[in-house]
Amino acid sequence: MRKWAFEFSFDIDLDNGVIFEKIYGSWRLSTAQHYSEEFERETVDLIKKPWAKLCDLSNWKTGSPEVIATIAKHLEWCRAHNMIWSVNIINNTVTYSQLQKMFERGGTKGMSKTFRTREEGGKFLKEQGFKIKSPNGMGQRG
Repeated sequence: MRKWAFEFSFDIDLDNGVIFEKIYGSWRLSTAQHYSEEFERETVDLIKKPWAKLCDLSNWKTGSPEVIATIAKHLEWCRAHNMIWSVNIINNTVTYSQLQKMFERGGTKGMSKTFRTREEGGKFLKEQGFKIKSPNGMGQRG
């Protein structure tokens, strides 16, 4: 199942319990709220059992201060709905600092990992027992 908006996209692999996300641009409060609402709608079937997210933040520029609190609430929701890993691909020091604040406020610091490349993040999830799609969308054995 795919969901795409200008600021984000989702690709959900129900069979393997993983949501692949791409985050784009500079976010305002309304963007973060829209993302959270869409995420909750799109993951109804995913959250029935333990799952993980692989989030590509390499094209995320920044977020307003209100975004940190909104995404922290989103992460609380994820944790309360069976998320066991949040794997994030990020290489920008400003957004990295914002992301760390989101983890801390959302109570997901222990289940959130950051990596510089999708390959590193995918390798980590494979080591946790998840099957991860390759960048071209084809499945890979875990």
